[in-house]
Formats: sequence, C-alpha cells, structure tokens
Amino acid sequence: MTTPPLEPTFQQAMEITAQWLALWENGELSDEVLADRVGELVASRDGGRGFFVVSLVGDCPLMDRLPESLVLQLRAVGDGVVDLTARNLAMSTAMALQHGRSGDAQQRAGSERVRGRCTELLRLLEPMAVKQRLETLLQAARDGAGDDVAFLERWGYDADQRQAIAAAIEAVAE
Repeated sequence: MTTPPLEPTFQQAMEITAQWLALWENGELSDEVLADRVGELVASRDGGRGFFVVSLVGDCPLMDRLPESLVLQLRAVGDGVVDLTARNLAMSTAMALQHGRSGDAQQRAGSERVRGRCTELLRLLEPMAVKQRLETLLQAARDGAGDDVAFLERWGYDADQRQAIAAAIEAVAE
C-alpha cells in the first residue's frame, strides 16, 4: 500500500514556494525540476493557493517568463489551476482599482502586475477550460448571475470593480 502524497497547508505551500523560487532564481533548480515540484504542489487546493500567492505577487521573474515545462505541468493539473488563476485575475483587477482610488500607486502597480501575469498564464492554459471558467466569471461580473456571484459578493466588489473584472476577462481573449 502506498501512502498518498502529503498535502501542505496554505502557509506551508507559501514557504515551500518561496524556497523553490529562490533556488530557481539562483540557478540551483532547473526549470524542469521546479516544474515537477510545482505540479505536485498545485495538485492540492491549498498547495495551489500558496504557490500562486507567492509566485504572482513576488518579485521573482518566474511568472513573467513562464518556462515551457512549468506551463505543461500547470496545464496538466487542469481545472484547479484555471480556477485559481481566474480568481486571481478578478481579485487583482478589483484591487488595482481600489488602490487607484485610495491613491496608493505602489499597491496599484503590484495588483496590475498580478493581473498581467494572470492574463498571460490564462492564455497558455487549456483553452476550453479557460473559456468555460471565464464565461462563468464574466456572467457574474457583468450580469450578477451564475456560480461566481457569491465569490464577488464575498469580497464586496462594487459595480465599477465588476466592470473592470469583466474588461480584464475580455482582455484575456485579445
């Protein structure tokens, strides 16, 4: 009997990701080895959340020049990665608008960077899965209907933020 892989907590996944990205940036971890490790990590929901929080927000250039081996691993994981990336697209878009309103240019730039990284990643993931996931999110943002309404309401996004989310979704297809 084999033991199932251990699923890290969200906090553990963030710490693991930070370590791996530092090794990768220093040339101590190849694209392929990093991709294999990330593929295992993002197979669980908390592992994926932890990976994306650190990799999307951080200064590491990984998400700006996505290695082919990493894209293949993220595609292989499938819907979970698409879902997390779509949600990160929505949240970063809404927060960029919020930071702009409050005059926090540095935070706004950070949120815009996350939005750009999510947009690029979504363009590289499995097209039908991305299309279906973004259509559901778009329906909630634009029409206030469907499965993602609770997600948008939980974060308290206003009409302008929802409009910005809809525009960000449409930009993925451009």
